[in-house]
Amino acid sequence: MEETFSNLETYGYIGLFLYSLGGGFVALVGAGVLSFMGKMDLTTSMFIAFTANALGDVLLFYMARYQKSMMMEGLRKHRRKLALAHVMMKKNGSWIILIQKYVYGIKTLIPIAIGLTKYDFKKFAILNVVSSAVWTLSIGFGAYYSGNFLVNLAGIIGEKPWIAPIILVVFAGALWLYMEKATKKKKI
Repeated sequence: MEETFSNLETYGYIGLFLYSLGGGFVALVGAGVLSFMGKMDLTTSMFIAFTANALGDVLLFYMARYQKSMMMEGLRKHRRKLALAHVMMKKNGSWIILIQKYVYGIKTLIPIAIGLTKYDFKKFAILNVVSSAVWTLSIGFGAYYSGNFLVNLAGIIGEKPWIAPIILVVFAGALWLYMEKATKKKKI
């Protein structure tokens, strides 16, 4: 166990950066809990997650804006989800940039959808940086101050390992059902 913590202290920040480029919720929660346990530094973890999260969304926006053909090739199977992202963008306006930070499944689609429109890059970049800061502070501090509860929960799951697959299946199933329902073609 001590070797695992040593590896996390050594490579955890690199993993946090890479994972946060495309979202980072789980990694930031993990870094918050490890900071609670004294194995990582909370300020450094939150700065790394913030930087990577803001950079990742700006890169997705940029790729969608200036590399449309390449992006559309990769998104061919996800056209309905991309359409859902456009609908959410129209419905929620600029707030969607903050909302998408918390919603798994649309995190990468919203910056791409915005990049495919004529949305101003500077406005997106500013709102994205502010949204990344709010996301990082809320998740990072939330995980840190919930550290005791999360460590105890991990202990329970460690004692009863059959609980983890059930939680994952329920979460993945609920997400899949939501995406299927939200992107289903409506009969006129």
